[in-house]
Amino acid sequence: MTRTTNSVTYMIMNPQFKQTKAASRELALLTDERRNEILMAVADAIMQYRDKLLGANAEDLSRMETANPLYDRLQLSEKRLSDIAADMRNVASLPSPLGHVTKQKTLANGLRLCRISVPFGVIGIIYEARPNVTYDVFSLCFKSGNACLLKGGRDAEASNKAAVAVIHEVLHRYGVNTDVVALLPATHEATGEMLNAVGYVDLCIPRGGRKLIDFVRDTARIPVIETGAGVVNTYFDKDGDLEMGKAIVANAKTRRVSVCNALDCLLVHESRLSDLPALVAPLLSHNPPVTIYADERAYAALTNSQQLISTPQLIQRATDESFGTEFMDYKLAMKTVSSLDEALQHIDTFGSGHSEAIITANESTARRFQSHVDAACVYWNAPTSFTDGAQFGLGAEIGISTQKLGPRGPMALEEITTYKWLIEGEGQTRS
Repeated sequence: MTRTTNSVTYMIMNPQFKQTKAASRELALLTDERRNEILMAVADAIMQYRDKLLGANAEDLSRMETANPLYDRLQLSEKRLSDIAADMRNVASLPSPLGHVTKQKTLANGLRLCRISVPFGVIGIIYEARPNVTYDVFSLCFKSGNACLLKGGRDAEASNKAAVAVIHEVLHRYGVNTDVVALLPATHEATGEMLNAVGYVDLCIPRGGRKLIDFVRDTARIPVIETGAGVVNTYFDKDGDLEMGKAIVANAKTRRVSVCNALDCLLVHESRLSDLPALVAPLLSHNPPVTIYADERAYAALTNSQQLISTPQLIQRATDESFGTEFMDYKLAMKTVSSLDEALQHIDTFGSGHSEAIITANESTARRFQSHVDAACVYWNAPTSFTDGAQFGLGAEIGISTQKLGPRGPMALEEITTYKWLIEGEGQTRS
């Protein structure tokens, strides 16, 4: 099939698009009870076939250096598969997002209007070395009545193929068209075809780094919701509790460095520079340790500390590139500020609208921070590592939307539905 626009011809070569579009209409006929039954069966199958899934994942891992920060993101384990299965069961237990009446009224002419939630249809997901996304996307899309086209990266190709094979086995067993979830080849050509599949893909969601998201946004001819890229800041205020701060900063930075909610820059009030060595000590003693790229005042406070005399190699001077960088590694930028206003200005300049946090005992300061910061998730005395659909009680997520048009924050069941109007009359005509 050929589509032409602006004198450029795009060839939709993959017949999978047409098949998945047709399957999406069949999916709409399934009851919520049947969808839940199938999701529970897939969760059981994940554990039943865990050796097969881990074997495929080991194949992917063998092609990546263990020192690569993406290695942890790519790696599956029996515990992670168990968590994935638990999340899928949780999604199955949630209320259906479909058929909700969001607006209802009767007009003066007697017409009855009702607005109800419905699936998008076909959702395309482009993601990188994240095999867990395959399961999350399937569970959320299937529960919400959406078919899904999965476009993973080469790094996770074997893991994704094995996951989709398990899902297909269960769907086939239950007599459901397996085209409701399809894995595209891990090629750039497949990405380009999806982004130009007008009339077949109703929504595309890229999940990955800034380079991927920028490419999708700049290239796509289908609707796109941006997710993923997170330049995350935390501000340690003059009224911040030191012990609380140590725990929050360490968790936000080191829990998983390769995810989009990981801390990238620590802002410190100038009056708390004397506490800085203690504040970052858990980062420096972590295995592996965190390298800190500090501005001049923070650098002096850290390098002059007897407490940190054994780790001078971990304290580096910041450059202009240190701020506004999503490290996805055991690296952290550090900036000294003289006021809340300066911290807010820094976040306005370098933040990505993902997640930001303040550590303070002053409620007035915290409320002002939360009111001013323009981000999907704004924290007070809690780490940004909580920005996650499952942690928010949403079951799972497709990604974290950083845009304002449409969903914002974790994209779960409600966020991947749209609505339609139902109008009923008794023969009224318009004058």
